[in-house]
Amino acid sequence: MYALELVGEEDAFAAREASTAAGGVERVAPGLATARSVDRERLERVAYTRAASRLLAETDASVEGARAAATTASLGDRTGSVAVRARDVRATAGVSTTEAERAVGGVLVDRGFEVDLDDPDHEFRVLFAGDTCLLGWLAVESNRDYGSRKPTDRPFFQPGSMDPLDARAYANLAGAGPGRTVLDPMCGTGGLLVEAGLAGSRVVGVDAQSKMVRGSRENLEAYLDGGYDVVRGDATRLPVADGAVDGVVVDAPYGRQSKIAGHELDELLREALGEFRRVAPRCVLVADRRWTDAAREAGWHVERVFERRVHRSLVRHVHLLDTEPDEQSVPARALGADDDQA
Repeated sequence: MYALELVGEEDAFAAREASTAAGGVERVAPGLATARSVDRERLERVAYTRAASRLLAETDASVEGARAAATTASLGDRTGSVAVRARDVRATAGVSTTEAERAVGGVLVDRGFEVDLDDPDHEFRVLFAGDTCLLGWLAVESNRDYGSRKPTDRPFFQPGSMDPLDARAYANLAGAGPGRTVLDPMCGTGGLLVEAGLAGSRVVGVDAQSKMVRGSRENLEAYLDGGYDVVRGDATRLPVADGAVDGVVVDAPYGRQSKIAGHELDELLREALGEFRRVAPRCVLVADRRWTDAAREAGWHVERVFERRVHRSLVRHVHLLDTEPDEQSVPARALGADDDQA
C-alpha cells in the first residue's frame, strides 16, 4: 500500500487524477489518500499529487501515536541514513511537526539508522491530517515545475489562458503519456497541448483561427522537442481519421453567445461532441456549464462531472467522458507490494 499526499482543496478531483498513475485510490483524510499500487513514472507527471510513500503504518494524529507506530512498524531491510519529514496537511491535525520529527527520528536512531537531513539515503514521511497519521518511506515525488510555464511567460499569450497545473491534470485525465496521442480540437494558445506533450504524448491541435494556430505552434516549439502538429480546422469536421487519437482534451469557449467559425456555441459543441466520439475513446471536456445531455446524445458515457471554482463568476465543469462505463485499470507498469523495497 501507498500513502498519497494530495494537492489543492478538491480531494475528489485530486484522487481521480491520481488514479491515472495509481491503482485502488481511496481518500482517507483531508489531503491524504491510499493506493494499492503506483506507477512511478506516471506519478512524477501528476499535477494534484505531491508524493507517494510506501505505507508502513496508520495511527491516530498525535506525536505519541506516531512514535509508537514507528517503533513497531516493519521497516524492511533498509539501512543507512534517514531524514524524517512530518506534515500537518492543511493544518487539520493541530500536531507539532517538529516534535513529531524529533520523536520519530529518535525511534529510527534506536533502530539502527543515522540521521542526515541534507542528503539522506531514505526519507521517512509522517503525515498528519484530521484524526489520522500515515507513516511510510518516500517512494516518489511529482515534478512541481509548473511555475516555470506561466501563461504570461510564454511566447504567445492571450487573456484567459489556463494555468499549467490544471492543464496537466486535464491532460492526464484524457490519457496523456508516452505512446499516446492527445488531441485538442479547440487548442487556442496550446496550453493543454504543452502539458500533454510534456507528459510524453504526441499532441495534435486544431483551431478555427489562424492566429491561434500560429501562436500555439510558437508555444509548442518553446517547450517541446517535436512530437506535435497544429492545423487550422473546424471542430465539427476534424481533419482526423476515425479512432486516430487516444484522447481528446478541450477547454470549450465560455459564454452562451460565443460564436466560432460561424457556429453558435451551443450548436458547435453539440456537433463537435459527436466528432470527438468519432476520433477518440475518451474525452475531457472543460466548459462553463454542464453538457451531460448533449454528451450522452453524442454517444458518450458520462463517468463524472467535477465542478471547479476558478473565481466568483466562473466555475469550470470538467466532464470525464468514455465510450463505455468501465473501471479505471491499474497502469501496466504499476508497482505492487513485491516490486518496491519494503
